[in-house]
Amino acid sequence: MVQRKGTRRANVERSPTKRRPVTAKFLDAFADAWNRHDVDRLMTFMSDDCVFEASAGPEVCGTRYEGREGVRKGYAEVFATFPDAQWSGARHVISGNRGVSEWTFTGTRVDGTRVEVTGCDLFTFKNGKIAVKNSYRKNRTV
Repeated sequence: MVQRKGTRRANVERSPTKRRPVTAKFLDAFADAWNRHDVDRLMTFMSDDCVFEASAGPEVCGTRYEGREGVRKGYAEVFATFPDAQWSGARHVISGNRGVSEWTFTGTRVDGTRVEVTGCDLFTFKNGKIAVKNSYRKNRTV
């Protein structure tokens, strides 16, 4: 192959399965989908082998949902429990394949109990998607 003077041939291999690193913009869009209660959109951010560990539940990790259908079910349960759920003031930190989002959660349980607490999600990323969403929030007493 003849190379013209002043040009360089980049030997870059592009893989269709290689995804961009996760950014704060990605996590902002994920947070927006939560505030719109859009489970279908939320699932576009999740890897095929995703895990969601909810902030409450009987297990030491809360309730653990595994796989796409399990995580979809867990997300839907959040909205069923808190029909007006909202997360505000999100701040994100990303380092390699890990990340954290801090936020303030407000919502009203179906029994009328109002909740306002700060919390965070710890993420593990894989191939530009969320593989693990581990959620924590404060437990306020009345």
